[in-house]
Amino acid sequence: MTNTANIAKGLEGVLFTESKLTFINGSEGILTHLGIPIQEWAENSTFEELSLALLEARLPTAEELARFDADLKANRAVPQSLLDVIQAMPRGVHPMQALRTAVSYLGLLDAQAEETTEEARRAISVRMIAQFATVIAAINRAQEGQEIVAPRMDLTHAGNFLYMLTGKEPTQEQARLFDIALVLHADHGMNASTFTAIATASTLSDMYSCITSAIGALKGPLHGGANEAVMDMLDEIGTPEKAAEYIGGKLDRKEKVMGVGHRVYKYFDPRSRVLRDYAEHVANKEGKSQYYQILETIERVVVERIGSKGIYPNVDFYSGTVYSDLGIKKEYFTPIFALARISGWCASVIEYTRDNRLLRPDARYIGETDQHYVPLQER
Repeated sequence: MTNTANIAKGLEGVLFTESKLTFINGSEGILTHLGIPIQEWAENSTFEELSLALLEARLPTAEELARFDADLKANRAVPQSLLDVIQAMPRGVHPMQALRTAVSYLGLLDAQAEETTEEARRAISVRMIAQFATVIAAINRAQEGQEIVAPRMDLTHAGNFLYMLTGKEPTQEQARLFDIALVLHADHGMNASTFTAIATASTLSDMYSCITSAIGALKGPLHGGANEAVMDMLDEIGTPEKAAEYIGGKLDRKEKVMGVGHRVYKYFDPRSRVLRDYAEHVANKEGKSQYYQILETIERVVVERIGSKGIYPNVDFYSGTVYSDLGIKKEYFTPIFALARISGWCASVIEYTRDNRLLRPDARYIGETDQHYVPLQER
């Protein structure tokens, strides 16, 4: 019998579960975690606190947060055998390929990896949240032919990552700026990578397989990587004076402008409003205002020309310049995305598997019917 239900291309508008973690109202530009606006998380909280809040689906106490922070610090180091694997990876390998391989290898080394109870998933989540920073920094250092920097226990999660990445202790302002960027990217509802992690989890597969699946989904340029494309666009434009003509030409030709438009948001992505202010501050302070001036012009032209169609800058529009000013190379922007989103991935897997049901969608068959096998020699 033919399935006559309407097809939701890309599963748009399809509800398959309930969640207490993240709410998005795209038409009004609203994003909340646990009912709290993202702007308040960015202004008042830390990546560590938001990670724990997502895992527990509630605000933690000071004592709980201190214990969680201590657990993260205690789990920052990774086994030497993994560092050997990272150092043996071919030069020029895609950083997301390297991350996917490293996380899968971590699963081989974790004695608890095959356990799928909520308690085990949470313990593994803490280790992965801590170790993603160490792994990504190690991949970058190894690919640059530099000595891998061991983690420090006296720095914040964000500050420690920047230290392991560059070998230099960041300023408090740099660490806080990066912390805010992590907060803004920690979770975003049922995006492609989170859905992929949940789909894998619904089979009762192990946590490392769930997160490896999510990394594979994030690697795709329609999900991760847009902020890298924004930086390529800025380099192509070159100077602020050329920005308006460049973007106007793209819009005239109906070409995509990177960092503009979002599947969910039909107004300004609230995360982009937070990052815009910080991007402006950093640009003015560091004397790197050219990128920001180009972005300002692009935003003005886009809003004037196509804002009425619900197309506005998204979080990727400004995040690349922030990362660039922190000394992060653009090929590592997507791994940085994973560094933040690991919290949302883990929290969503834990939440979904509390009332698990195997995901098994259907597809409408449009092929031929009433056919019979034709012997190979008669074809």
